[in-house]
Amino acid sequence: MTEHVEWSEPEAPAPSAQAPVTPADAADAARLVSFGLQPKLLPARDQEYADLLRRYREDPPFARLADAVAAGLGLVVLEVSPRAGMAVTAAEDSVFAVRMSDYARRTAADSGDRFLHGLAHLAVAAMAFPRPEDLADDGYIGRVTVNGVDAFVRQACRRLEERAAEQGENTDPATDAPGLEAAWRIWARRSATGATKDARRPAASTTGIVAKAVTFLTDSGFLQRTGDESGGTYRTTARYQLQVRDMAGNAAMAELLELGVVPVTDGTPTLLPADETDDLDLVADAGLPFHSG
Repeated sequence: MTEHVEWSEPEAPAPSAQAPVTPADAADAARLVSFGLQPKLLPARDQEYADLLRRYREDPPFARLADAVAAGLGLVVLEVSPRAGMAVTAAEDSVFAVRMSDYARRTAADSGDRFLHGLAHLAVAAMAFPRPEDLADDGYIGRVTVNGVDAFVRQACRRLEERAAEQGENTDPATDAPGLEAAWRIWARRSATGATKDARRPAASTTGIVAKAVTFLTDSGFLQRTGDESGGTYRTTARYQLQVRDMAGNAAMAELLELGVVPVTDGTPTLLPADETDDLDLVADAGLPFHSG
């Protein structure tokens, strides 16, 4: 009687120790992060960028190194893909963080206008991706216009005014305390277009504020201008979709969206507010992609 013997494959040799990180590896990782900080640069148009992206996706140690470089610079990696490149956003303490106060100062706006600039950015994000499925679909492209965003905010203003009246809230705060006014009250009182001697759009008008917002987003690689109709037409980029996903639970954005102003053809809900969120007041520094301060 012969004994049955099970044959097995010879044991694989123990994996060799991981190769040490070289200065060249660190330089390549930093180079990839630097590409990510150029939001208008697309991997399809730069071979070095495309090669480093491929290495990131195929070489886990290199990916960890690039992530560490980004983290050391105060950056959060949102996605690394051929469609978005190395999409990063700045943490609040990052040297690359853009603050609403700095943005407003560049517009020569007074302190009250900080509310308006923040609201304009929120409105663009809300109109660009009005439904959860739009935000979740990588192939979805949102489209906005300057006049459309202004009309959306003014409709939201009317909804908020109606709600305040129903709840018996003061809808006419003291004129000597503009800092206490809600953003919608300031917007509703501001002229949409204003008038200048040469027919230009005044920067302090609400359409001027929206135009400033979409220009900033275009310069930042979040929007692409597609035409001049309705004050300027724009389409979203993959990077903007990632940014809006990152702030979709923002209380101010939830407040704006729950009004139901954005037209949704199939009647499905808009973006959901953050869980157990009680404070849904619009705040001065709540504009994408800014930090307070």
